[in-house]
This record gives sequence, structure tokens and C-alpha cells, in this order.
Amino acid sequence: MMEILGHLADGFLLSLQPLNLMLIIIGVTLGLFIGAMPGLGSVNGVAILLPITFLVPPASAIIFLAAIYYGAMYGGAISSITLGIPGASTAVATTFDGRPLAMKGRASLALVTAAIASFVGGTVSNVLFTAFAPPLATVALNFGPPEIFALMLLAFATFVGLGGDDIPKTIFSICFGLVLAAVGFDEISGEPRLVFFGISGFLHGINFLVLAIGVYGIGEMLWTLDSTRGKITSTAATFSVKGVVEDAKEGMRRGWKGTAIGSLLGFFVGILPAAGATPGSLMSYGVAKMVARKPQEFGQGHPSGVAAPEAANNSASTGAMLPMLTLGIPGSPTTAILLGGMVIWGLTPGPRLFTDQTEFVWGLIGSFYISNFFALLINLAFIPLFIWMLRMPFTILAPMIFVLSVVGGYAATQDMHDVWLMLFFGLGAFFLRKLDYPLAPAVLAIVLGPIAEPTLRQSLLLSSGDATIFITRPIAGPITIIAIILILLPVFQLIRKKMKGDKAPAEMS
Repeated sequence: MMEILGHLADGFLLSLQPLNLMLIIIGVTLGLFIGAMPGLGSVNGVAILLPITFLVPPASAIIFLAAIYYGAMYGGAISSITLGIPGASTAVATTFDGRPLAMKGRASLALVTAAIASFVGGTVSNVLFTAFAPPLATVALNFGPPEIFALMLLAFATFVGLGGDDIPKTIFSICFGLVLAAVGFDEISGEPRLVFFGISGFLHGINFLVLAIGVYGIGEMLWTLDSTRGKITSTAATFSVKGVVEDAKEGMRRGWKGTAIGSLLGFFVGILPAAGATPGSLMSYGVAKMVARKPQEFGQGHPSGVAAPEAANNSASTGAMLPMLTLGIPGSPTTAILLGGMVIWGLTPGPRLFTDQTEFVWGLIGSFYISNFFALLINLAFIPLFIWMLRMPFTILAPMIFVLSVVGGYAATQDMHDVWLMLFFGLGAFFLRKLDYPLAPAVLAIVLGPIAEPTLRQSLLLSSGDATIFITRPIAGPITIIAIILILLPVFQLIRKKMKGDKAPAEMS
């Protein structure tokens, strides 16, 4: 333990060198705005700024890119809360409660809760990373296709209750999302499927960010215009230093449970190859709602509904670094780009990195702590600007949301097909909401579908079609059983409610 603390102290000293500290502050600030811009996100931000890093030493370059990654995780919440448009796929779950809070004039509470939860999530994951990097990397290696599918099943199970008491509508929403996730080329056979009307744009599948921006950007704008009949002028958002302190207290008091769930669950989902921050944030939201005393408050503007996904996506971003550094396996799309950068600079990720490049590794780990701290400070400093955006009349804000959505939809794939698709999803989301269909389960399905389907098929190929592989394996078994119990729980509750309802009239008579 003393050896680890000694290495960490050396890492702090390296990160606090003037050049590295300057790069951390610049990287976090850039990341904050990259994350807040719909359609950009950490993947695009790191990819765009990768060439700039050739001007500095390799260790400084990776520290700078990691700082952008951190900043982007914080920034994704900003547009989710203020405009209802997810800045990145990792911040979609933040929209569920962040936007309703902003519409109630509590944007400051949502933004402060998001910032503090992000900081706590980042700190918890940094401590876990520092203390348990090699053993956790070994655990991640034990997760084969059956274990990952069991985990995806658990994520669906946590979301079955997300649509309220109307289970058929929730199941329809999940199935609709899974159908959209299946569009494009089949990963195993390579055959095109669900290419509607032979339109070639569907061959590359439906980009999740395009769907998210359509549903929560265009759809939310249409819903607001329809529900207020044009009477809305601006959101009653206020800001004061005293108010921020009060909001911080309230956010932690009401959101501590979501923060704790997101910090731990996000990290462990983040270390799994091919999972990443988006499934982690959605799963954390589902679990936070499931264990809440009043789950019906989720979706109406509950601080825990903001805290859980924000703690999770920051925790998962550090978790995703763990398999990249210890095994050379990227845990998310952004870490895949970071991995490429390390190879370019002559650094070989893997088990020997901790012994061959001790100074670099601990300098990077030290920078995680410092990036996390500066991300919190910079985020809180910019809250007045974000509140000012909400004070704009809706006649200005609505066209701005529309333009940002279109630009974000195009930036994701640079294909006009996706812009038309995004507008279609916006209209579809608006009508589904009018018919009282829950949208969150569909969003979850399109995120987890591309992970769940290939792992299910690979597992069945491994077992020659024997489905008991999900029960008999030591890690997959318990996860699958918990998922099945959670899926059946609403059915039992419904039967119990009906039985109580039948008893009541009988007693009265």
C-alpha cells in the first residue's frame, strides 16, 4: 500500500508540472464545451484534437486527452438539463430528470447536483483504480459473452418498471428499440437486414446519438410548444452564490443514494470491454429508481435521477481506462482512440506498462484526480452562463434547439439521411408521448441491443444452442437469476394488486 501511495505522490508531482497543469485546465475546459455540444461528445473531441498533441511530450499528450475526456463527461449534462438535448449518449439518462427540474425553474439544483455527483463518481473510481488496477483487470477478463449478455439482461430488467404501471406499453417500447437496434448489417452473418424500402442510408444502422437528439431535442421542443400552446416565454431560472450552496446541500441530501449507486455500478460496468459509460449511466438510473422510496417521482424532476447517471458516466470513464492500460483492451470508443494515440507515441499498453513505464502510468493516474477537481471548479464557475441560456425567451430558444439538433444530428455521421431520420424520430417521440408511451425503455434498448444481440448469439454458439449456459456459469448464473426475478416482479405486483382489488368489493358486499 505504501508503495502505491509513493507512486501516486510521484504521479501528482508530474501532473502538477506547469505544462501538464496548463494542459489539464485547457483540456477540461475544452471537454466541457465539447461535451455540451450536441453531436460532438468525448469521442469526436479526442479524435479532432489528437493531432495537436504531437507538439508536446507523450505523457503530457495523454494527460491532455484524458482531461478532455473528463471534461466531456461533465459537459454532457449541460445541454441535457438546459435544452433537453443530450450533449452525448452518456448524458441521455440525465435528461429524464434534469430537463423536468429545469422546466420547474430548478436548473441550478440540477446543474449543481450533476457537477457534485460527477466529482464524487470520478473520485470513487480514481480510488478504486489506484488501489485495485491489476486484480480488477483480471475480473474484467473473466467476462465472456454469456456474462456480458447476463449484465445486459439485468439492465433491461431494471428498466421494465421505468414505464410506470403500464407494463405492456413498456414492453412495446423496449421491443421497438430492439427492432431499431437491429437495422443494418448482421454482425455475425454479414447480411443486411431491416433496410427499409432499400434506402442505402439504413445499411450503416441507426446511430444512437441521432435517435437521442431526435427524441430529446426535437421531440421535447414539440412537446413544450404543444403543452404550453405558445404561452411560454422563458424558464424561471435564478442564480445566486447562496442558492448554489443551498442547491448543493439539497442535491446531496436527496441524491446521495443515486450518487453512491452510479459511482460503484458505473465503474464496474466501465471496466468491461465493449460496455462503457452509456450502458453504465442508464443502468444506474434504473437501479436508483428501483431502490428509491418514491420511484414515481423519477421522471418528474428528482435530484437522484440526475445524480445516478452523472456519477456513473464519470466513474465509467475512469473504469474504461483500466482495461486499456492493464490489458491493452479499450473499454469504450474514446479509450480506443487514446489507445491508438499511445501506440503512435511508442507506448505499449498491457501488463508490462506498469513496470516498464512507471512514471507515465502514475503521472496519468495522478492527472485523473487533478482533472476531476478542475472539472468541478470550471463547471460550477460556468453555471451562471448556463442559467442565462434558460432565461432566453422560448421564441429564441426553440429555433436554437432546432438548429443545434440538426447540426448535432449531422455531426454524428455527416450524412443527410441521419438528419431526416432525426426529424422523423422527433415527430415519432412527440406522438408516442401524446399516447402516453414511455420513451426511456426504447432508448435503453437501442443502446444495449447492439451489445446484447451478438453476445447472446456468441453464447449460444459456444454452448451449441444450450440456453442453460447463462445459469450454469459462476458469474453469469447469479446475474441472470437476479434479472429474471426483477423482470417477473412487476407481474407479481400486478397480480397482488388485482387480488386486493377483488377482495375489497367482496368485503364491502
